[in-house]
Amino acid sequence: MGLDLDYINGQTPIDEDEKVGLRIKSISTQGELDEFEQQNIEHAILWLKKRKLKKDEILSEEFVRKLHKQMFGQLWLWAGEYRKTNKNIGVDKFQIAIQLRTLLNNCKYWIENQTFPPREIAIRFKYELVKIHCFANGNGRHSRLMADILVSQIFGLGFFTWGNANLVKHADSRKHYLSALREADKGNFEPLIKFAVS
Repeated sequence: MGLDLDYINGQTPIDEDEKVGLRIKSISTQGELDEFEQQNIEHAILWLKKRKLKKDEILSEEFVRKLHKQMFGQLWLWAGEYRKTNKNIGVDKFQIAIQLRTLLNNCKYWIENQTFPPREIAIRFKYELVKIHCFANGNGRHSRLMADILVSQIFGLGFFTWGNANLVKHADSRKHYLSALREADKGNFEPLIKFAVS
């Protein structure tokens, strides 16, 4: 196909079979794809702002998939569908639904029992969600928006700022973000929380 993508550190490559699912066939470069995806994400944020969501609605498989579809559905036919291939990150494709259900139940428990402070709950959820890597593309952006929804709709706090930068385009912010994720891999969530509110 004609889509030529240049991946930066930490991005998951899209398989050739997944590229076929591109709705707008005139897109041919990474820059064009990034621009259209950002516009789609902005539409999803507007869609969210019109809704008051409850905890059980947010923490459901249906909502996780629906949000991804809202974020990327104007571009990808497979938006909102679990990935069908294994990637360089994430659980085995056959474990996605099981691992996601476990995470959703864990997060409900954390909230009900105040296991962690509100922002930490949202960040831990984001971190575990991106580790599962439910979708072929957009997992980082999707997990960050899920964290924003948790922290704002459930806890009544403002959205995270995520370093005030587009993490796809700004190398320094992306470097700090990836470093914070590596610390979270070791069980230290403080750098990721600090980055999220910076």
